[in-house]
Formats: sequence, structure tokens, C-alpha cells
Amino acid sequence: MPITPVETLVANAKARIETLALEEARARAERGDALLVDIRDVRELDRQGRVPGAVHAPRGMLEFWVDPESPYHREVFATDKQLILFCAGAMRSALAVATLRDMGLENVAEMDEGFAGWTARGLPVEKRD
Repeated sequence: MPITPVETLVANAKARIETLALEEARARAERGDALLVDIRDVRELDRQGRVPGAVHAPRGMLEFWVDPESPYHREVFATDKQLILFCAGAMRSALAVATLRDMGLENVAEMDEGFAGWTARGLPVEKRD
């Protein structure tokens, strides 16, 4: 059986999730209505920096950190705020949001354009020393 191309998986995910414009995602986070969740790999954060105030949840641990029954659960995800996920370019985030929706989370979306869009606009980025 042939492998489904990742582009197809991402397109299918995007068809069933909410994608917010970067400006709207930022505004919701700044109002305190949402939590920005950076799912990029820690090496990407080290190289490129991070969005101030965003919570880091590596893609490989996201489901475990969100699930309140998991031994790896993180309290930051036990919130009524909307979770707005982003990655580098809004592909991994689409797959991650689709998975969280499959888990039963309803108040979850992705940020269009990802970190690349954030930096292209010259928005604030924290760098590690």
C-alpha cells in the first residue's frame, strides 16, 4: 500500500481544524483569551528563538502533556483558554491540532504562517544566551 503524502495529511487536517490569521492569534493571546503553544523542536528554539510568552510543548510530547490522565500531564494545559498551536510554517501545527481535536479538545486552533510568519513581520523574538 502506498504511503499517503504528508502534504495530503496536512491538507486533510487543515480542512477540519480552525486556522487563525497570525494577527488574530497574537491579539487573542495578548488579551489573555488564548495560550500560544510552540510545538517546534527545542533545537529550532535554540537556533531561531521563541515567541515571548509562548509555552513550548515539543510535538512528540504534546498529547501526553495535554492529557490530564497522562503521567506526563502539564498543568499549563488545564486551562479554559484557547490553545493556539504553531510550528515553523503551519504544517506540523495542523497535524497536531487535528490530533488534539481527535482527543476531544474543542478550543484549539493553529496560527497561520507559524514562526516564519511571526519573524517575517518583525514581531518580538526571545533568543537564548
